[in-house]
Amino acid sequence: MNQVGNNVVLSLKSSPRYRWFILATVSIGTFMATLDSSIVNVALPTISGKLHTDLSTLQWVVTAYLLTISSLLPVFGRIADLLGRRRIYSIGFLVFTLGSILCGSATNIWFLIGMRILQAIGASMLFANSAAIIIANFPPKERGKALGLTGTVVALGSLTGPALGGILVGLLNWRSIFFINLPIGILGYLAARIILPHDKPQQNNETFDFVGALFFTTGMISLMFAISNGQSWGWRSYPILGGLVLGAVCLAFFFYTEIRVTNPMIDLTLFRIRPFFIGNITGLLSFIAMFANVILMPFYLQHVLNYSPTQVGLLMTAFPLTMAIIAPLSGHASDRIGPVILTTSGLLVTALGLFYLSTMSSTSFFWQIVPGLLLMGLGAGLFQSPNNSSVMSSVPPPKLGVAGGINALVRNVGMVIGIAFSVSLFESREAVLLSGLNAPTVVQQANAFVGAYHTVMLTSMCIALLAALISLNRKGYTKS
Repeated sequence: MNQVGNNVVLSLKSSPRYRWFILATVSIGTFMATLDSSIVNVALPTISGKLHTDLSTLQWVVTAYLLTISSLLPVFGRIADLLGRRRIYSIGFLVFTLGSILCGSATNIWFLIGMRILQAIGASMLFANSAAIIIANFPPKERGKALGLTGTVVALGSLTGPALGGILVGLLNWRSIFFINLPIGILGYLAARIILPHDKPQQNNETFDFVGALFFTTGMISLMFAISNGQSWGWRSYPILGGLVLGAVCLAFFFYTEIRVTNPMIDLTLFRIRPFFIGNITGLLSFIAMFANVILMPFYLQHVLNYSPTQVGLLMTAFPLTMAIIAPLSGHASDRIGPVILTTSGLLVTALGLFYLSTMSSTSFFWQIVPGLLLMGLGAGLFQSPNNSSVMSSVPPPKLGVAGGINALVRNVGMVIGIAFSVSLFESREAVLLSGLNAPTVVQQANAFVGAYHTVMLTSMCIALLAALISLNRKGYTKS
């Protein structure tokens, strides 16, 4: 039996399509982690009732997961560069699956939050190394196509999460949304151990920068905590100001450390590589612009247009569905024509989508809203795969892990800033529009909501246009 298994493994690795088996294995981890990010939100109201907790505590089920991932992505990218990506990716499946089982077994809210942190540690191992494994095993002429298919997997995970979560909670219970990861995690671990190639740990006696990792992790957690909770707690409150100051100080010490140590956690010279620097800056700006609408659109549909949650969910699928179709096409095209035209066009289409959404009113019909969401999905699909390919193809192979961690970190930070920026701007603009009205009518409240929404969409459009201008400067990219 063991001989048969060895023969299967050898035949897989000798197959001319071996690299596509690697992509399929990486896609399992990407799908599982993305699915879990979106599936939990559906179950939060049920979890609140079953575990007898309030909303302010419940939000930490989501926030703790996000903070942990944001702080650990470059850390695990660097560890994988030193110890081997196959090893770290495989362990990521085990950690994530164990965290999922313990989340599903939670009997109180704080145990659930603690196990979400364990889940996030596993997700960090997966996210930090997925792009690096793909880039290391695909020739330059196919990298965009491979990363485009990964973008489709991300979109499908986001698309499947809410629907599957609703079904599982309705038919079974909230614990099932975590237990569903058990078979996926086991399959992913076995596939990783069997299919992923043995990448040898570096033999040049490099050491891990523990001091830099400590400063970076503390700084990112502090900053992300402050940005995530600034609007609800008050930007001038002591916890938020303390988080901003502590985060800034720790990151300043981190940069000071990285410049001086022999083997830094993040090699800052990577940012001298123009495609790497430009790609990460435009990626950050694109996620800020995109998530401004992602966070506000459901409230507009539900509170202003009075759509049911089910209708909102169905309407919002236009965005990830379009992205899932376009991402592999744009990735394949970038292998032929390079990333500049596609990334810049994607950002311009995103800006056009945001402008279109800024024309919505308090009486718009669903068929008027769909084109805006389609444009947003088209823009994201055109931009992300070529941009990721440009970023990851520009770094030397020994740095792929940390580069992938930084690339994933930029995505998370962009989401957090986009949400915080849009909510802050929206609420301040809405307050101005309602000032002087002691008892605003439903119509006046709806009009104020739409007016504030317009302001956020137009501001986000300007951010997308700025990203498009920056994207034009990807000099130094050479198509292989």
